[in-house]
Amino acid sequence: MIIYVDIDETICFYDSSAKTYENATPNMDNIAKINKLYDEGNHIKYWTARGSGTGIDWFDITKKQLNDWGCKHHKLSVGEKPVYDLLICDKTKRIEEL
Repeated sequence: MIIYVDIDETICFYDSSAKTYENATPNMDNIAKINKLYDEGNHIKYWTARGSGTGIDWFDITKKQLNDWGCKHHKLSVGEKPVYDLLICDKTKRIEEL
């Protein structure tokens, strides 16, 4: 399977309502769930809207975070995901469902 995985509020969280990407706290349980999918042979693509609204390039910081947190993946897409409040799709799952 090809699996797109969101980053913020999925594999990392924030101590305050102000999201400062540099200060994101990884959720190692959720990262382990995604790493298991990788180990099972799935193609993992982390996909984030970081920078989609502002135009700021967050690729290097995000790539470093994924590496530091031990996130197994095949590809990272930063700033290409649309900004939205709700996604309705027949193929989506929340991290809690894994």
